[in-house]
Amino acid sequence: MPRPIWSGAISFGLVSIPIRVMSATENHSIAFRQFHEADGGRIRYQKVRELDGRVVHQAEIGRGYEVSRDTIIEVTDAELDSMPLPTAKAIEIVAFVPAESIDPVRIGDSYYLAADGTVAAKPYVLLRQALERSSKVAVAKYAWHNRERLGLLRIKDDALVLHSLKWPDEIRSPESLVPKPVPVGDEEVQAAIDLMEAMAVEDLSGFHDHYREALEDLIRAKAEGTKPAGAPAEPTAAPVVDLMSALLESVESARQARSEDEGGAGGDEASVHDMAGHAERKAANAPAAKKKAKAPGKKSAAKKTGRRSSA
Repeated sequence: MPRPIWSGAISFGLVSIPIRVMSATENHSIAFRQFHEADGGRIRYQKVRELDGRVVHQAEIGRGYEVSRDTIIEVTDAELDSMPLPTAKAIEIVAFVPAESIDPVRIGDSYYLAADGTVAAKPYVLLRQALERSSKVAVAKYAWHNRERLGLLRIKDDALVLHSLKWPDEIRSPESLVPKPVPVGDEEVQAAIDLMEAMAVEDLSGFHDHYREALEDLIRAKAEGTKPAGAPAEPTAAPVVDLMSALLESVESARQARSEDEGGAGGDEASVHDMAGHAERKAANAPAAKKKAKAPGKKSAAKKTGRRSSA
């Protein structure tokens, strides 16, 4: 378990639950360093005083708010810590709401909350069981990193989890992005649903970061002085088809891919299917002539038309 990043308490009415906060996620991205291409020298960032260009250390740097071009109001760490906020040392639960009422676009980073000491065990379990029985989640306020935040508390594998939430005024409206009304037939909707069913999986445990794996292989090959794997071949151009034909082709491709996976691995793991690539490979061997698509659910003897197109 990672090192705690914050300690305090959950405030639940008059109940206080001492907790330690740990990040619930970890970053596996590969980090690069910048260097000068001419001589290989490392590139570093430094904090420089504007008056004379002198490099300063973190211990010399204060914090302030700029009220005008020449006036900065200093705010010290001690002043921030002494502000009269009930959330300064506690995650204060302010409401309970149905889980489905939380818009996922508001959810940010995730943290595990561990009971801090034996005295915290009973109220921790009490809150967990109350959340489970009520089928609700808790909305809380807390102050981290010099700002008050909104959070969501829920249960995951018998542990309390805190998700940071965006404030309501931080969510942009998608109204301007919504396309104008267009006619969509029931058969097209049903074909899309059939595709969703064909691509359905029980969980996401079978998905992997193939980009990171390929990047690791590239770095390993260069470190060993061997030739890295070449780039994949460019996809073969496929004839443009109508939306309905693309949906039907996609459904058949997904069902065929699932059948092959279940036959080879027993269907125990989810996998990512290259739908476009599968259609492109079929299109390369198919005649250019296009056949009329039949209604969903009926077996078609027509030859496949290739990759699906956007409408």
